[in-house]
Amino acid sequence: MKPRVYGPYAWSPIVRRPKFAFPNGARVAVWIIPNIEFFSMSDMIPIAAGGGGKVPDVPGYSVRDYGNRVGVFRLMETMERYGARGTVALNSDLCAHHPEIIEECLKRQWEFMGHNETNTKRLNEVPPGEDGEIVRRTVATITRETGQKPKGWLGSGLQETWNTLDHLIDNGLEYVADWMFDDQPIKMTLEDGRSIMSVPYSYELNDKPVFEKHGHTADEFARMIMAQFDTLWREGENQARVMAIALHPYITGVPHRIGALDRALDYISRHDRVWFATGAEIAAAGREASRT
Repeated sequence: MKPRVYGPYAWSPIVRRPKFAFPNGARVAVWIIPNIEFFSMSDMIPIAAGGGGKVPDVPGYSVRDYGNRVGVFRLMETMERYGARGTVALNSDLCAHHPEIIEECLKRQWEFMGHNETNTKRLNEVPPGEDGEIVRRTVATITRETGQKPKGWLGSGLQETWNTLDHLIDNGLEYVADWMFDDQPIKMTLEDGRSIMSVPYSYELNDKPVFEKHGHTADEFARMIMAQFDTLWREGENQARVMAIALHPYITGVPHRIGALDRALDYISRHDRVWFATGAEIAAAGREASRT
C-alpha cells in the first residue's frame, strides 16, 4: 500500500449501506481473541506493552509466564462451557517453547492467526525489509507446527508499515484485524487490485487497556461486554454486527477476573441469533457479501 491520507477502503456510512446479514441469520457474530504470546526473559518487554523496559524484567516476565502456564487454561475451560471457539493471536515463537498450548487449542478446534514471532518486536520498529520476513516466517512456522495455514493476522501492538497489507496478501492471508474502523467485515483493496478483508477487532473490549491503562475492575469489564452486546444485538436486527472480545491469559486468566468473562458469556449465550464465530468465518461472510 502506498502512503495515503485515508485507509484502503471506501468511506461508507453504515446507515446508508445495503443490508448485511450473516448466513445463519445471526444479529451479532461474537469472536473471542485470546492473545497467546511469547516473551523471552532475555529481551526487553517494551514499556508500551506494559513492561519495565529493563532486562531481566522479572515481574513483567513472570506474570506473562503465569498466563501461559495457568491462565490460558482457565480461558479455555470458560469459553468451552459456552461453545465459544477462540481465534488465537499467536506469536509463532510460542510453538517451539510451549507446544502443549498448541495441542490444547487444536483439541478445541480453535483458529490460529499470525501475531508476529514475539511480542517484543513490532513490525514498525524493525529495519526496512525485515517486516516482510517476520510475516513470512510467522506464517510458515504456524503452518508447520499447527498443521493449519493461518488465514488472519493481528500485528503485535496492532502496528503495521505501509507494506504490511502487501506482505499479508503475498503470504496468502485472507483477513487482518489491525484496523478498527467499523462494526462489519469490510474489504480493503490495494492499488494493484488485490484485496484483503478487515475483521473488526477491539481496543474497547480489550482486557489489556481496560485493566492496565484505565484501571477498571473485573465487574466493570463484565458490564462493558454486556452493554456492548446489548447495543450491537439491537442494531443487528437491521445491520448484522461483529463484536470482538480481546483477551490476554495473564490478565483475564487470573482467578479474580475469570468470573467476569464467565458472567458475560453466560449473558450473551442466553440470547438468540448470536453466532460465536472465528475470524475466518466472519471474513468469509464479509467477502461473500462483497460479491453481491
